[in-house]
Amino acid sequence: MTGTNKAKKPNYAYLLLAVLTIIVAGAKLMKGYKNNRHATLPSVEVNQSENSTSNTASNTDVNQNNNNVKGKDYLPSATGEVVSHTYYTLSYVEKYEQAEWVCYTLTKEKLQLPNVPRSDWFNPDPLVSTQSVNHFDYKGSGYTRGHLVPAGDMSFDEKAMEETFYMSNMSPQLRGFNNGVWRELEEQSRDWTYQNKSVIIVSGPIISDNPTYFKKKHVAIPESFYKIIFDISMPETKAIAFVIPHEVSTKPLADYAVTIDKVEVLTDIDFFEKYNLPMIEKIESNIDLSKWPISQARYKLRVERWNHE
Repeated sequence: MTGTNKAKKPNYAYLLLAVLTIIVAGAKLMKGYKNNRHATLPSVEVNQSENSTSNTASNTDVNQNNNNVKGKDYLPSATGEVVSHTYYTLSYVEKYEQAEWVCYTLTKEKLQLPNVPRSDWFNPDPLVSTQSVNHFDYKGSGYTRGHLVPAGDMSFDEKAMEETFYMSNMSPQLRGFNNGVWRELEEQSRDWTYQNKSVIIVSGPIISDNPTYFKKKHVAIPESFYKIIFDISMPETKAIAFVIPHEVSTKPLADYAVTIDKVEVLTDIDFFEKYNLPMIEKIESNIDLSKWPISQARYKLRVERWNHE
């Protein structure tokens, strides 16, 4: 047709050159971005010392956020098999079929968490190499399965609760003792945890050189029990210990307060020798009840009701 312009063909060479230029520029931009991103990201250092058994303890060395008292430097001396569970560690003595001590950290934060249902299902400890006693070994003995790590201290987590019902955490206790003065001390210890935010608790039986057994010389019956509460938080480091005869009691808890040195003599256990604290000897050899207030209302409840349940 006359008077009509023909369409011009596109210049593919210029189009290809333009596309290549954009690709090269984009690649350079991405490379620069990646280099800058890696250059500005902080490095993450993985601290493996938390699970190490070669740490040296100091007054700031105990990680109070740990679930358990981790590392051999934070545990008492042991004559039994040391077994670590998720939230506590124990030393199991096969000769007596019970722990000589249990040790764990308890914090205010844990106690403030919602309580999980109580387990009430006693199981043999799967980690004790010589096998712990079982639920039926106590049947007909006249003694309750007395917790060393109280279920109430581990009510913040289902796993923690279940592990307190391992039989390795049990010692034979008279019902009036278990429901009475021992319960009072457990509840009082939780009060002290609230007041001090974080404490280390060590507890166990005291067994005579010639103990009475039940279940055909299977389980030794303790003559008394001890509990140590150690406040390691600053600014004031302090501790209190109790030795309570294995019997129903109407005496106040304060009557059973003793020095840690006294407990060490009775048990032949060194509790805190590996803590590198300048004041540790003073802490172990003194009692200051003014720093550990005891509920008189709970004592009255124990004498009037708990002892008889």
